[in-house]
Amino acid sequence: MNTPLVSPFALSPSGVVKRSVAVGAAVLVVAAAAQVAVPVPLNPVPMTLQPLAVLVVGGLLGPAAGAAALTLYLVLGMLGMPVFAGGSAGFVHVIGPTGGYLLAFPAAAAVAGLANRAGAGLGRVLLFCTLAMAVIHLGGTAHLALLGGNPAAAFRLGFVPFFTGDLLKVGLAAAVILGAGPKVRALL
Repeated sequence: MNTPLVSPFALSPSGVVKRSVAVGAAVLVVAAAAQVAVPVPLNPVPMTLQPLAVLVVGGLLGPAAGAAALTLYLVLGMLGMPVFAGGSAGFVHVIGPTGGYLLAFPAAAAVAGLANRAGAGLGRVLLFCTLAMAVIHLGGTAHLALLGGNPAAAFRLGFVPFFTGDLLKVGLAAAVILGAGPKVRALL
């Protein structure tokens, strides 16, 4: 039985290779999702498919591998790889308006990963995807509030424009996790 909190040291060498490939593929998926960026008028934060990818990665890989993939994604972006929205890169994105969202991604992937159980039903998957999306918005809105000094404006800019789209992303992520989860777990 595959448990979602597997230590890489508990895996066979082939298991480590499979997990490493899965983490690398997950980084590519999130980086590709970041390239689908739609500017929001009068807002420093664009709408992207990153939150959807973060939830799917966590939900398919589990908490540990999901968080590892998003941590690697952040490190690569900070080191200059063009993986952030619009092909951008650099440490400035972590300290800028999108930084709170980016820094919340590993934790959100870990939360979504709690849905990664054989036989997990729709309710469980939706719950953990919703909680993971809340983690992303909490990080993003809190960071915007710190930068701007105005929590109400941060909520208006960092949460309100994204709410409806992110509800759809939660539903899509749950569908992908439920549909592909058994196949992915069988490979890992």
